[in-house]
Amino acid sequence: MSDTATSERTATGSAAAGPATGRSRSLLKPLLLAVAFVVLLLVPIYVEEFWLRTGFAVFGAAIGAIGLNLLVGTTGQLSLAHAFFLAVGAVTYTFVAGEPGGVATEVGGLGLPPLLGMVLGVLLAGLAGLLFSPVAARLRGIYLGVASLGLVFIGIHLINTWEYVTGGFNGRIAPDFSLFGFEFSNNASYLAVAGVPFREAERLWYLGLALVAIAFYYGRHLVEGRPGRALETVRDSEVAAAVMGVDVTRYKAAAFTVSSMYAGLSGVLLALIFNRIVPESFGLNLSVEFLAMIVIGGLGSVRGAVLGAVFVSMLPKVLDKYGDSLPLLAQAGSGSGIEPGQAARFAFGLAIVAVLLFAPGGIGSLWRGPRGKTAAPAGPGPARPPAAEAPAQSVSSPPKERST
Repeated sequence: MSDTATSERTATGSAAAGPATGRSRSLLKPLLLAVAFVVLLLVPIYVEEFWLRTGFAVFGAAIGAIGLNLLVGTTGQLSLAHAFFLAVGAVTYTFVAGEPGGVATEVGGLGLPPLLGMVLGVLLAGLAGLLFSPVAARLRGIYLGVASLGLVFIGIHLINTWEYVTGGFNGRIAPDFSLFGFEFSNNASYLAVAGVPFREAERLWYLGLALVAIAFYYGRHLVEGRPGRALETVRDSEVAAAVMGVDVTRYKAAAFTVSSMYAGLSGVLLALIFNRIVPESFGLNLSVEFLAMIVIGGLGSVRGAVLGAVFVSMLPKVLDKYGDSLPLLAQAGSGSGIEPGQAARFAFGLAIVAVLLFAPGGIGSLWRGPRGKTAAPAGPGPARPPAAEAPAQSVSSPPKERST
């Protein structure tokens, strides 16, 4: 009897502690997110321009990484064409919002509002992904990767030869961004917050922060919702997904379209970061860098994609800034040590190997709590009896009468 009473008290205590622990965790997570968001809002007041421009580059890379992770990590479709869709977004924005002119090469432009250029860049990138989706529906694995690689070479060729739109080999200047008359450039009207002048870097920081917050929110809810579960089923087994009623072709097309739209927005931010577009910026190396982001961050994890983008996009810039003060590093062209760009590539390779060996879920999985170890009750109420006690209940039941 004492053992029974003890087990009942333990079960009752666990049932009472479970909801309380769940409520505390559910309150802690929004609180931490709110604190982090407030800190990010205050960053432009306290940090220098280098870190603001680096942060804006991280925001652009994070948006592209989220989109690629939806395609590769969640849906299981290997794609090396991400650089092509970034180019579509960047070129569309530059042509739509740019003005006709040029010095060495005559270029055209529509001179429309930059916001419209950004929206059209996202939509045309999504349309390009939708047009490529029938090819993706017929291929998988390395064959899809090789087929998508062809888009990168096509994109580089078009940027080099379509001079009226892209400026050709020398590229063209990307127009400054403005939103309903509010300009995000150094030529804008003077603005100060807490005594700190808000120029181009400070304004672009808030633009990137808002866009990455929207992209993260949408990607997170897409992965955790019903479409995300369907995409994961397609990734695990297309046959099983079809048997369960999932339209595999339609979901693959949707994944490629959404991923391409993310890439298009990332391409627009890339054009704003460098203030111009050139063919070399959208080569195969860019696609490989985005693959490194999602592998290091964690395939299938939106949070991991952001963390991987922070690592891959920030490391080269930090090494380049502090290369003189770090051992074994030297500035590019000095020949006295390892150049920052080479050191960054070595670091990427080591990070990928370390992740695959010690954290297959990526660095995003290091913050996940243990799952599946204890079965928490669905809600408040008495705990269920253990499965081992079921035979004891059958023994205590009255025996059946034997028929004669």
